[in-house]
Amino acid sequence: MTSKTTNKFSPEVRARAVRMVTEHEAEYSSRWAAVSSIAAKIGCLAHTLHEWVKKAEVDSGKRAGLPSDVAEKMKALERENRELRHANEILRKASAYFAQAPFSECKHSLVGQGSSTAH
Repeated sequence: MTSKTTNKFSPEVRARAVRMVTEHEAEYSSRWAAVSSIAAKIGCLAHTLHEWVKKAEVDSGKRAGLPSDVAEKMKALERENRELRHANEILRKASAYFAQAPFSECKHSLVGQGSSTAH
């Protein structure tokens, strides 16, 4: 199975393709016609280029949505949150494990062991 996202095209190529769509859109009967034509020229799927155009519009504020930088930050925070929850769960389990034997019993058994070896 292939990777969900492969970065076959550099950010520069993506930006240029998006710019070509926005600059030459008026020369075509529809946006989709422009996207299809330009996608064929750069060697990507029309759907892919259309997604790049929509993402660029969101990032520039021309379209409603979550900008890329905010989405990336949110994804990083969600990952950190998951890791912290996992660490807390480990600490919670360790705390429960060590709380099973009361400290006084542990201390008493250690004192008893120490005194028998000292004599």
